[in-house]
Amino acid sequence: MDAYRVPFENTESEFVEKRSRFISHIWRVETEAEARAHIEEMKKKYYDARHNCWCYLLKEGNAVRYSDDGEPQGTAGQPMLNVFQREEVTNVCCVVTRYFGGVLLGAGGLTRAYTKGAKDALDAAGISTMSLWTLWDVPCTYPLLERMKLDITACGGVVRDAAYAADITLRTAFPAGGAEQFQPRLTELSAGQLEMVPAGEEFLPGPREDAK
Repeated sequence: MDAYRVPFENTESEFVEKRSRFISHIWRVETEAEARAHIEEMKKKYYDARHNCWCYLLKEGNAVRYSDDGEPQGTAGQPMLNVFQREEVTNVCCVVTRYFGGVLLGAGGLTRAYTKGAKDALDAAGISTMSLWTLWDVPCTYPLLERMKLDITACGGVVRDAAYAADITLRTAFPAGGAEQFQPRLTELSAGQLEMVPAGEEFLPGPREDAK
């Protein structure tokens, strides 16, 4: 499976346009059930709002859904969706809630407002690239622990867990090329006494990137 882009974190944002209040929420989701649960949660939380417009995109099954929730057709859900399609972000659910302020925005104004709502939320959330990382169990003595952690980080890896006994076993994850970079450091650090053991692979998010 190829790498793909997702929201880095869940977030919310808000702005006011001609007295209408727009509140945006973004979540990283894996399934339609998750996305629907977030949408229902917002409908209950903002039950007194005029509109709770939403969209979601999922890598699994290429699911794409959106709703204008009573706004003129094509002025809310689709413009929100376009924000994520332009950024090539998937596994995302977005709800933009509107409290009507008494001033009509017109079709163009609504389209711009819902686009801004989705884009502001994505800017706040950031983007992360999901890619295939390799998992490794790295044996470590107590005196070497802090140095080992530094070297793992320097090679782009992360320590996901640690098992403490007579010695320590670090469950680590490395992006492509990271384990190969770390191996000679481990050999040098332990004078060839310690050897990392493969423990599988997993799709994991990379560091935060800004939206365009």
